[in-house]
Amino acid sequence: MKKIIQVIFILLSTIIGLYPFLYFTSPKFGLLSSKDGELLANMTWNIAFYNHIFLGGISLLIGWILFNKKMRNSRSELHKRMGKIYVTTVFISGISGIYIGFFATGGIIASLGFISLGILWLYTTLKGYWHAKNAQIVQHQTMMYYSYALCFAAVTLRIWLPILVILIQDFIIAYKIVAWLCWIPNLIVIHYYIIRLKSKYIEGSL
Repeated sequence: MKKIIQVIFILLSTIIGLYPFLYFTSPKFGLLSSKDGELLANMTWNIAFYNHIFLGGISLLIGWILFNKKMRNSRSELHKRMGKIYVTTVFISGISGIYIGFFATGGIIASLGFISLGILWLYTTLKGYWHAKNAQIVQHQTMMYYSYALCFAAVTLRIWLPILVILIQDFIIAYKIVAWLCWIPNLIVIHYYIIRLKSKYIEGSL
């Protein structure tokens, strides 16, 4: 079962990580269809939007690899290089995400959800990087678990949104809900997982 979950997790991360390339197929693909013409013509918004989705996609594609224990132990330099790429892409994508969050479909409720997500994503990632620089490995790993759980919101948003639209029959209401639902449960799940890991470590050291 654990292997199956891992395979599904990797597949979803890869598919959604590559998903931004579909925006080349149509000028109003995906979420762009819910934006008005004035916003779509705004160069600053467009730069922020494409920085967010493409660099966020890279974060999603490489982030899960960094949790591979074998690579961390046997190829530590590669882990560090990839980690720096992850931190850089998150930094740019996160700031861009916060900016475009102010223009989110659904108004202030959706905006606050996505802006909160962006701030927490930046905080956990930069805090994790700071711990790594100070050789605080356990704290580094914990913060990066939280960081990737927030990064994974790109996946859970695309799972929850169609479900909510079908159930509620109203895209705007569904989008307001998913702005929060796409990341809060992720943090709860990863928090529980971290507690379990720490419990196993303590039991193993007794």
